[in-house]
Amino acid sequence: MSSTSSPSQAAPPPPTSSLHLADEFLARQTPMMRVRAVLYRYPAISPAIVLVISVLIFGLINPRFLAPNNLSLITQQVAVIGTLGVAETLVILTAGIDLSVGAAMVLSSVVIGNAAAGLGLPGGIALLLGLVTGLATGLLNGILVTRLNLPPFIVTLGTLSIFTALTLLLSNGATVQGNKLPDIITWTGSTFHLGVDITFGVLLMILLYVVISFALGRTAWGRHVYAVGDDKEAARLSGIRVTRVLLSVYVTAGAVVALAAWIQIGRDFGSSPNAAVDANLNAITAVVIGGTSLFGGRGNVWGTLLGALIVGVFRNGLALAGLDVLYQTLAVGILVIVAVSIDQWIRKVRK
Repeated sequence: MSSTSSPSQAAPPPPTSSLHLADEFLARQTPMMRVRAVLYRYPAISPAIVLVISVLIFGLINPRFLAPNNLSLITQQVAVIGTLGVAETLVILTAGIDLSVGAAMVLSSVVIGNAAAGLGLPGGIALLLGLVTGLATGLLNGILVTRLNLPPFIVTLGTLSIFTALTLLLSNGATVQGNKLPDIITWTGSTFHLGVDITFGVLLMILLYVVISFALGRTAWGRHVYAVGDDKEAARLSGIRVTRVLLSVYVTAGAVVALAAWIQIGRDFGSSPNAAVDANLNAITAVVIGGTSLFGGRGNVWGTLLGALIVGVFRNGLALAGLDVLYQTLAVGILVIVAVSIDQWIRKVRK
């Protein structure tokens, strides 16, 4: 006769509460899986660690790196790319890409410079025309992407050439010097002292980050941007007007481009059709290094700011170390490849 098991020897019932299920899942996770999950949830952690390590290393290699004047120079160099990075971040969050932000910025700056110096318009009106130009570039990109359903890569590759050609036509290849412009237009290049000399362009960039960060994290529009980037079809089925969201993103990016043009004029003390020739790639680099996924739906603007700072720190630190510009560009290229590889690895947390 078989003996029956006592209640104390019976197998425990399977966990039924959500707390028990969560504990059981966490117990099965390896440390590497947990790290990946944290990086997926907080994409700015990776660039923050890279930035801190980079500053420490370059500071040890060359004491001049941490000098106040050099730190001020880095912030000024980052102001333009950091601002353009905001525009690029918005587009990439929707799983798109904008190859024309740099060209649109230069076009806006030339419009501002020619309106003030060539037509003799007041500084405020010239800046308004620059804003209209930036909005028009974003609107054109947005219409081509949303109404004609063209791939963002192809659209912005084409408008990159269009904006560059328009810039050369309007400027005749000539540079407008800052001494011919009203003070309000070059004001972004003026400095104030806060431990180190900081330009008002840097201050405007930081204020922009605060505003866009709030819009993405605290408004329905921001949630829709992330939803569209994560899965357009699912967003459409949930009632989100995908076309309207995408168009608003490109137009907002155009407004940001105009602000970058104002900062660029102050930085260079003038408007030139040959300014910031590598701005497009540098902006994309800052976004990718900053942890924003090229596949959309994940990332934030603060990570982009960290990415822009990393690019600025690497270029400046390598220059102080006596390395040629060639090796600076090589280092940035390696950073991009590493950043994209890390992003691919982090995205596996969803599988």
